[in-house]
This record gives sequence, structure tokens and C-alpha cells, in this order.
Amino acid sequence: MSYLKRIPKNHKLSPKVTEMHHVTREHDGLEYIELKVLSFEETGTYSESLSDLEVCLVILTGKVTVTSDEHHFENIGTRNDVFEKKPTDSVYLSSGKTFTVTANTNAKVILCYAPSEKELPTTLIPSSDNLVEHRGLYQNKRMVHNILDDQSPISDKLIVVEVFTDSGNWSSYPPHKHDQNNLPEESFLEETYYHEMNPKQGFVFQRVYTDDRSIDETMAIENENVVLVPKGYHPVSVPDGYDGYYLNIMAGPIKKWQFNNDKDHEWIINRK
Repeated sequence: MSYLKRIPKNHKLSPKVTEMHHVTREHDGLEYIELKVLSFEETGTYSESLSDLEVCLVILTGKVTVTSDEHHFENIGTRNDVFEKKPTDSVYLSSGKTFTVTANTNAKVILCYAPSEKELPTTLIPSSDNLVEHRGLYQNKRMVHNILDDQSPISDKLIVVEVFTDSGNWSSYPPHKHDQNNLPEESFLEETYYHEMNPKQGFVFQRVYTDDRSIDETMAIENENVVLVPKGYHPVSVPDGYDGYYLNIMAGPIKKWQFNNDKDHEWIINRK
């Protein structure tokens, strides 16, 4: 199994819509997460009918209109570049729904999926509803936009967050994992990372590893790459001179983010 998904040969869905990534349960070894990254030229449209998947559409850049049944969310999206570092708009739809995305400008949208049979209301998640957090100390600082956290009633299984890591800092650090379904001690959540860099020619390093080292892979991640984390620890390091962004999708049998740190590195939390 490959944990790093570089940009494939872009697949044209229509003359104005390009599929940059498509991660599926069938082909990529995950049980609880699928994702799709779409790039739109202005006026491009994309439609989909959901079967057994719920979805959160995050408007990464540009402005789009999302329609589904009687719902019509016009001209949503707040930024031209993720590194404007301001929250964006998203839309949640439960399984069985049909939706269309129409680009009002050039735009990029990530579709975050998880298996679900629960019928929930179609919901606009405006940028103003994102809970913004600042986490970490020293060279472990990052800013988090919580789009769907584990307390959100909007989704059934999906957790979706954006994380900004400044130059020379680490993120998802100290290394932590959530791959045991034994609450309240730890939850089982698969995870994916969609990365961007500023400037775009940059790279970050990400390691995915387990206690028994049955998985132990360190990857150089470039702009618009995707990393899959089926289990294990998953720290990210951002080199000097570049800023890092990633969007996390997490999902599992229970929507609860309960993690444990790698005991070898947990001591850094208590530094003075």
C-alpha cells in the first residue's frame, strides 16, 4: 500500500472541471474515508448522487454555488489562496442526496466522504462557524480551523479540520495516534492529509509509523499531495522558509477524537 498520493495525471471530468485526486475505499486500503479534490474553471459544474456516503464539501479557494433539492447556497467561499489563513465555507450532505457544484470563479473544492446511512439535514457551514484554535509551544505551533469537530451534530462520522503550520515548525506533534477502538482510552479514526505549501515549490516531511514498525514510512510531501494514515503516528515537519497547510479528514466507527501520544516523545509537552 502506498501512503503518499502525488498528483496523478489529472482526469478531466468535463472541459472545465479537473479531478486532481480521488481516494476510494475500494482501491486505497481505507475503510472509513474517501476524498476527491476538484479544480474548476469559472462556470464549470460537477454533479454527484451519494449512495452510502455522507460528504462535506470544503471550498478551498474561489467561489461556488452548491444546490441540492430545495437548498441553494449561492456564491460561497472566502479566499483566493488557503494561505490567506482565514476560515472558509463548507456544505454538509448526508447519504442518498444529489448535489451540483457550479463555479462562480476559478475554484478548488475538496469532497470529504465517510460511510453513513444516517439521514441528516443538508447544512451550510459558514466560515464564521469555524472554531479557530492556536495549539502548541516553541517550534510546535499551529493554527487550526475546526470545520466539523467530534462534537458537531452536523455530521454522522466525519471530522474535518484545516491546519496551518508556520515555517520551521512541527505539526501533529508530539506524534500521536488514534488506531484502537477501546474508548475511553483511545478511538479508532483513519485519517487523510491534503497538503499545500507556500511558496508552492516547497516540501514538508511526514512520517507514518506504528509501535511495532509494521508501518514505518517517511515521505517528502510536495504541494497538493495527499497522505493516507490507516493507523499509527503521523507527525509533520515544515522546513525553514516555507509555510505548510493541510486539510484533515478523520472517520471511524465512532465519531470521537481520543488519541495517545508516542510515549518516547510525550515529554516535550511539559517543557518549561
